[in-house]
Amino acid sequence: MAINSTYSTRVIKINASAGETTTDAVAIEEPLEIRLEHGPEGQRQVQNISVTMRTPGHDAELATGFLFTEGIIKNPEDIAKTEHCFIACAENKENVIQVSLSPDTLPHLQNTARNFYTTSSCGVCGKGSIDAIRTVSSFAGQQADQDTVQTAVLYQLPVILRKHQRVFADTGGLHASALFTTMGELLLLREDVGRHNALDKLIGAALIYNWLPLHQTVLLLSGRASFELVQKAAMAGINIIAAVGAPSSLAVQLAEEFNITLIGFLRDERFNIYTAAHRVLIPGDETIIDDNFITIKNE
Repeated sequence: MAINSTYSTRVIKINASAGETTTDAVAIEEPLEIRLEHGPEGQRQVQNISVTMRTPGHDAELATGFLFTEGIIKNPEDIAKTEHCFIACAENKENVIQVSLSPDTLPHLQNTARNFYTTSSCGVCGKGSIDAIRTVSSFAGQQADQDTVQTAVLYQLPVILRKHQRVFADTGGLHASALFTTMGELLLLREDVGRHNALDKLIGAALIYNWLPLHQTVLLLSGRASFELVQKAAMAGINIIAAVGAPSSLAVQLAEEFNITLIGFLRDERFNIYTAAHRVLIPGDETIIDDNFITIKNE
């Protein structure tokens, strides 16, 4: 079944004092309900886990990534199958997806009592407290300080991202998460109206491909870096995060806690390094780092 991510609508375009009627492409935003089937044979139960506003497409990756980054599942072997409810359920619902766990898998549902309803702009809205969403990564303690990236590589990442943002090019209205090697090779890219959904889709795909932990990679975010995006990246073992926009204070604090290199304002061959600057290699320069500041000495 073909998945549409955009639709055309009539608009009136105004330019100076003139106006004309034409059509414009806008990104589709629809709810996705994620259901979880679990339990031993003969005692299976289905539980509604989340409703998120998303752009249709890569729904199985989104559901898989969400369950993993929230700590409900630990590895791809936990999942027996993932199907939309027009296949798996009695209802003919395209916007409901059901993830069926293996009979011997016990999901970690201790945090599902909190409200998992999310909008396209906020994946943390409704969650009970900061402590409740500070999910512990399976890869915590794996410092991977051998992960390094050259500044020249970082400068090219937004250019490569924009070239491959197909739906953004049509609508100008989608966020993207992209995974690169530390040499600048694009591995994965996912788009969505929700920045958290785009990252869940990307991590879900990586989990399905059995790529985790994502060492020796750079995560590029098309917008700002928020707490939840750093948390999701930490769950996947990502050690270098670069964002085109600004980070939040909690994003910086969490990146520091997990020893993640966090880069912001990556555009026009400039950027800020907020945490773990030792992973950024600056050819021809001597970098001096202490707990309070970073200085660059040109040779």
